[in-house]
Amino acid sequence: MKFIVSSSQLLKQLQQISGVINANTVLPILEDFLFEVESGKLTVVATDLETVMRIQLEVEARETGKVCIPAKILIDSLKNIPDQPLTFTIDKNFGVEITSDNGKYKVMGENPDNFPKEPAADDTTSFTLPAEALVTAINKTLFAVSNDDLRPAMTGVYFELSKDYIQFVATDAHRLVRYKRTDVSCPRTDSFIVPRKPLNLLKSALPDNEDELTVSYNSNHLFVKHGTTQMSCRLIDARFPDYKVVIPADNPYKMVVSKSLFQSALRRVSVFSNKSTNQVALSITGSELTLNAQDVDFSFEGNERMKCQYDGEDLTIAFNARFLIEMLNASEGDEVRVELSTPTKAGILRPTDADEHEDLLMLVMPLMLNQ
Repeated sequence: MKFIVSSSQLLKQLQQISGVINANTVLPILEDFLFEVESGKLTVVATDLETVMRIQLEVEARETGKVCIPAKILIDSLKNIPDQPLTFTIDKNFGVEITSDNGKYKVMGENPDNFPKEPAADDTTSFTLPAEALVTAINKTLFAVSNDDLRPAMTGVYFELSKDYIQFVATDAHRLVRYKRTDVSCPRTDSFIVPRKPLNLLKSALPDNEDELTVSYNSNHLFVKHGTTQMSCRLIDARFPDYKVVIPADNPYKMVVSKSLFQSALRRVSVFSNKSTNQVALSITGSELTLNAQDVDFSFEGNERMKCQYDGEDLTIAFNARFLIEMLNASEGDEVRVELSTPTKAGILRPTDADEHEDLLMLVMPLMLNQ
């Protein structure tokens, strides 16, 4: 088998899907790309058995065939080859010879029959949405996903589908994010949990624009298609916690504060916090917010004051500063509204300016105040 392909085009496409591949995998063939040439098109597949990504690009070829090529050495070599046509020649023993303008490179491929088969897209339900909607949802929720493998339901983002909206929910039991889009709908009410890794890969591979995605799912897998790029992943087989019961119905105290000033103050003050808790206490009196952090083990302490708009009784409440900073990153607009109740009840953050089709709610549990 022989084909000719642009080195820069091939590298760009391979880098999109190379994140699927795990280093030091138990099955050596999972460190390979599957190359398949048919009808003047090259399809490349990467998998880790849970997630599969495939891309397709035009090549010059008169033959059809398949081969598995080690991913790392191929990408490392392409990074150092200037943009030019490359000729790939594959012999009957799966030896791969790559010829450039001035060089010739050889690598031993593997039998493509040993490459894992992709999951079948049987009995799927499908809907479409703009790429921007999915990329935004991932950016606003993924940071709150849990790393605790003992609670698998929390290690992914919960997709809640209905005919009127789609909701994306993530929680690690200390914080919760719910992002709702009412300009996107599905043919039926349904829900499933998508793992962190494929969502990270989609975030990198998809454009942040109005390009249309086709999303399909069945009881075990999710399938996402954008142009010539496709991804499938195994869904998390677990029940997502009933998150609605932890969202306070009414937090009576409302504080509006500049997002950038609040975030900058948190970054500075949290330097002096205890490194295991990142605790920063917020004391609100009238129109003044005071941030305080201390680490008694090292006699560190930091304080800052800033202006805010506040409707409520004087209150002191403590939070993990890292959680607040990440939530403020996910919030758009110049100001953020913080809804509070008592020092032991969850606080809620919302952007003050939101698109009419979007609703973002971020909940964070308080910490025990240092005495």
